[in-house]
Amino acid sequence: MTTFSDLGLSQKVLSAVTDAGYVTPTPIQAGAIPPALQRRDILGIAQTGTGKTASFVLPMLTLLEKGRARARMPRTLILEPTRELAAQVAENFEKYGKNHKLNIALLIGGVSFEDQDRKLERGADVLICTPGRLLDHFERGKLLMTGVEVFVIDEADRMLDMGFIPDIERIAKLIPFTRQTLFFSATMPPEIQKLADRFLQNPERVEVSARSSTATTVTQRLVASHSKDYEKRAVLRDLIRSQDELKNAIIFCNRKKDVADLFRSLDRHGFSVGALHGDMDQRSRMTMLANFKDGNIKLLVASDVAARGLDIPDVSHVFNFDVPIHAEDYVHRIGRTGRAGRSGASFTLVTKRDTKFSDAIEKLIDKKIEWHNGDLSALPPAAESDERERPRKGGRDKDRERGRGRDRQDSHKADTRKADDRSDTIDQEKRVETVKAERKNEGRPQNTVRNQRQPHAPYPANDDNRDRRNRYRRDEDDGPTPLGFGDEIPAFMLIAGKA
Repeated sequence: MTTFSDLGLSQKVLSAVTDAGYVTPTPIQAGAIPPALQRRDILGIAQTGTGKTASFVLPMLTLLEKGRARARMPRTLILEPTRELAAQVAENFEKYGKNHKLNIALLIGGVSFEDQDRKLERGADVLICTPGRLLDHFERGKLLMTGVEVFVIDEADRMLDMGFIPDIERIAKLIPFTRQTLFFSATMPPEIQKLADRFLQNPERVEVSARSSTATTVTQRLVASHSKDYEKRAVLRDLIRSQDELKNAIIFCNRKKDVADLFRSLDRHGFSVGALHGDMDQRSRMTMLANFKDGNIKLLVASDVAARGLDIPDVSHVFNFDVPIHAEDYVHRIGRTGRAGRSGASFTLVTKRDTKFSDAIEKLIDKKIEWHNGDLSALPPAAESDERERPRKGGRDKDRERGRGRDRQDSHKADTRKADDRSDTIDQEKRVETVKAERKNEGRPQNTVRNQRQPHAPYPANDDNRDRRNRYRRDEDDGPTPLGFGDEIPAFMLIAGKA
């Protein structure tokens, strides 16, 4: 039996591995570590959960014992598709490199540039990053890539899916051609094979499992469900409650919106649950992962951001609330359970419109997945869901409509009161003006110099409505057209001119 001491690792690394409780390497580690120590390029293909991360971390630690990093010039570069994977690799370096005095820099989004710049100024022996943040630092003049000795591309198929290939090609041109390249992927579609052929020089190919295969330690089942969301949620709740050996579980959804909706539903029904998706800030994502690892929450509803390479060793169940659109994602999702030789279980909810995706999964893994409690043909009629899940015709909605009716009635009453108050005010103003006009006209001659302009005579008492209406129509002229000045001749025109 091969042990870690047979692979050529340094004593410092072997001591850290022993302290971590490992004695026997996995097949990918036994196949990749010896040629990596000989500075050969590696093409590693293995299903998720088989120890790919340690297969490049351990030889890199041994190689880095000689030499030291200079400011802004990292010695090794590791590219990861997501922040969580990058942070996990950094944890592996801290775990296995505890006997080394190495500077490890983690460049990911969601963290301030200033803190990362300070680490780069001290010199980074190991630079772990996502492609976008690496290029941001390079364009700001904070990085020199000419000192990179080892270049690692991890989860290459995920890089392809996320559109990082142009960035990786650009980065590869910035580092020396004589570098050592380690290329790892769980699946190897033709596009990834072409990419590997471009980046690798006479690589050692290490393929320890069938392409796109799933772990034999995972029990896989399909679960028939109706397509309505509230019906699927009811099926999922019943399924979770029926699992006697469920310790914790990751529940995968295809969309971020579904992650949020399912999280709220499970939380309302009293489950210990958290959520994880790409729109969350980095601090929240790391806190949620830590709470799940520590057992503070039992269920984690997640998008595919949690499907790739996250090392949570003791996940007992995986539930696919949505069938993944890409069959390769199914391999990564269920790979979160049954890791390191442990047993696990996965359940995938399938509706009639999902059959083409489930067929593609079975074709990819070359295996027929059994149904749990009957297939779609045995599906019973749509069951009545919990009243908190179904849209309600009464209750809150009815109360809301009743409240709107009261608001409209109150508003109408208020408008009526305002109109009455306005009418009373207008009548009062009219009476006051009438009294003032009568007092002014008492005993005063017409057409004098002191008499600038006489007020209009008030309307008759029986024409109050017309007076009230005309008060708001001052710009309109509904009366007869006047001829000349009439009785209102200006006083200055009455003054006789000079002969």
